Amino acid sequence: MVRIAGVNVPDDKFVSISLLNIYGIGISRSKLICNLSNVSYFIKVKDLSDKDLKLIRNNVSNFKLEGDLRRDVKLNIKRLVDISCYRGIRHKKKLPVRGQRTKTNAKTCKKFIKNIF
Repeated sequence: MVRIAGVNVPDDKFVSISLLNIYGIGISRSKLICNLSNVSYFIKVKDLSDKDLKLIRNNVSNFKLEGDLRRDVKLNIKRLVDISCYRGIRHKKKLPVRGQRTKTNAKTCKKFIKNIF
């Protein structure tokens, strides 16, 4: 297995798909990394040369990924909870935050919090 950004990337998948295992890389960002590295999307990771892997690692290191990104997301949620804004209150109560309907949907969110109300 190849390690990119501290994550083991599967060898038997295409490069654009295997980069999705890294937290913070979606399909559009993986295609951007492949374009910047001049690597085809449809080449398998095990078929990449060391030069190509080095280019991909350099391009991946330009983005905020894994631990740093997770920490930033947690700090942003904590800030919302601390200032007690509407979104922070919804996070604290473990309810949907982005305006989803809760009268008939969101059963999986609400079944663990029956004692709060």
